Order: sequence, then structure tokens, then C-alpha cells
Amino acid sequence: MLVVVVYLAIYLGAGRLAGTIAPDATRARLLSSPGAVFFQLTFGLLVGALVLAIFLSFTGWWRELFARQPISGSRWMWIAVVVVALPVLLRLFGIDYGRYPSGVVAVVFATGLLIGFAEEVLTRGIAVKMLRDSGNSEWVVAAVSSLVFAVMHSLNLLSGGSPLVVAVTVLYAFGFGVLMYLSMRVSGFLLVALVLHGLTDPTTILATGGLDELAPDATQNILLTIASPFNNIVIVTGLILLIFIRGRVPRRQDALATAS
Repeated sequence: MLVVVVYLAIYLGAGRLAGTIAPDATRARLLSSPGAVFFQLTFGLLVGALVLAIFLSFTGWWRELFARQPISGSRWMWIAVVVVALPVLLRLFGIDYGRYPSGVVAVVFATGLLIGFAEEVLTRGIAVKMLRDSGNSEWVVAAVSSLVFAVMHSLNLLSGGSPLVVAVTVLYAFGFGVLMYLSMRVSGFLLVALVLHGLTDPTTILATGGLDELAPDATQNILLTIASPFNNIVIVTGLILLIFIRGRVPRRQDALATAS
């Protein structure tokens, strides 16, 4: 929690700095220009990602976090990958890219990769490692790391978000967090969850025309219509699959004792 609080403080501080540097861009409609996207989203994430990279370098955790997972996953966990990847593919082919000004789409996708890196390293990387090192079961690891991920999204209240919208976002984030944990575990690598997450956010933003909301002029077609119920599917699937998570990563001292 301390790591999360420090990260969020730096991220929010960077957002305030962006408002000072480019007040017009931070007040403009999010997808109105590349500059609006950069100063409203990208700048804070860039600073946060840099801080996390420094933290991993200082602790020497780069290799451990991005190496193969120390516990394998069951085949049923691929359900999580499918539930996350399918709406991403539908949105990728359904988005009307021509409705956005030049450069906006590229900046949004770059920002998505930053979101994937920062949030996955923080919650499926650092949080999962710390929970495992403390000897917790994988159910606890999945539930607590997903809860931390969900609570992080409650900060949308500070930016004036509707309490109802934020509540739904937090619930979605918890279910999505469970699916990201399962994607990481069944594939064996944090990088898979990072990429899935990094494509989910930008395709959602471009499909809806906003952040955590549907813009009044958002384009709709058959592919986007099929993708729209997946927010609810993510919540339900995450809560159900959480029940079936089993396993435990032996603590280092336990493994040494067993070997002796």
C-alpha cells in the first residue's frame, strides 16, 4: 500500500504540473488534439512509469517480475484471456479512426501501453511479488492485488467523476484485475497481462470517445455493439473465476528447508 500511495501521489502531482504547463490543453476535450491527450493522460503516466522503472532498478526486481511465473496455471484460466482479448479485437476493427484529429490515435495507443506498464507492474508485478513473498495463497494474492487495483480507480472521484460511474469503474477494475492475474499466470509472463491491459484502455477510449463514459457523438456499429456488454461480462467472469483460484508459491526459506 505504501508503494501504491507513493506512486499515486507522484502521478497526481504530475497531473497538476501538467495543468500548470499547459492549462488550455488540460481543459480541452480529451480527444480534441494530441496535446490534450498528452497533458491530460500521458504526462502523468510517463512520470509514474519512470518512477516505477527507477524503483525496479533500485530493488533489482526487473528480472524476477518479467521472468516466467513461479507457479503454473490451469487450462481453464485461458477463459480470462479470451474475455479480455475478444472485446479488444472487436473494438480494434470497429473504431472509426477517421473521426479523430491527426495524431490523436497514435498518442492514445502509446498512452495505453504506458497504462498497461504502470498499472500491471504496480499491481500484478510488485503487489503480487510482495504478497507471494509473505507466504499468502494464490487466492489471497489474486484477490488483494485486484482490490488494490480497484481502489486505485476510486481516485476518479477527485477529478469530479460521478460517484455512480466511479463505483461501477471500481467494480469493473476488480473483475478486470482478477482476469489480468489469471492471464499472467496461465501464460506464464507479466508481459502478456501488460499487453492485454495496454490495448484494453486505448481501444475503449477511442470506441466510446471519452474516459469512463460514452461521448454523445460516439460512433456505433455492429462490432462495437457486440463489444459493449463485455464490461459486465468482465465483472461477472472475474468474480466467478476468483472462486476457483488455487495454489501457493513456496517461500524461499521454505523451499530451502525442503531441499535440506
